[in-house]
Amino acid sequence: MSQTSVLAPVAGRAVRLEDVPDPVFSAGMVIEAVAPVSGRLLKLMPHAYIVVTPDHVGVLVHLGLDTVTLNGAGFTAHVSQGDDVTAGQVVIGYDVPAVEATGLNPIVAVVVMDERVPEHVTLSAAVTSGADIDCGATLFTAHQVRQD
Repeated sequence: MSQTSVLAPVAGRAVRLEDVPDPVFSAGMVIEAVAPVSGRLLKLMPHAYIVVTPDHVGVLVHLGLDTVTLNGAGFTAHVSQGDDVTAGQVVIGYDVPAVEATGLNPIVAVVVMDERVPEHVTLSAAVTSGADIDCGATLFTAHQVRQD
């Protein structure tokens, strides 16, 4: 079994996916969203990206809710699709006030792709308690059963 620690791509309040609240960012911030794991940038859109680790764990980072409607406004890519990235490397600049000005929720979702077994993801204490976290703090650990 492999284990992949998934890091927070931004600072903010960590919450369980089912507990997604109203906006969690302070007004007036432009933030840099980083790679939550090391691996290849499988998909890069202005508002979202997927990094796949060497162990084939895919992690989606989605910046804001319904932000696809902004057609890239408020986002600046710092890497290209297909690049190898290191956990903590800046991927996208994210203008939170610009997104909030459109009435959209700026929350950042981080999801393990193709994981259907909740027991295969262990949440950090910060996530289970809804604590504030720093960029780069561990959000959760994905446990992948090897199928060699």
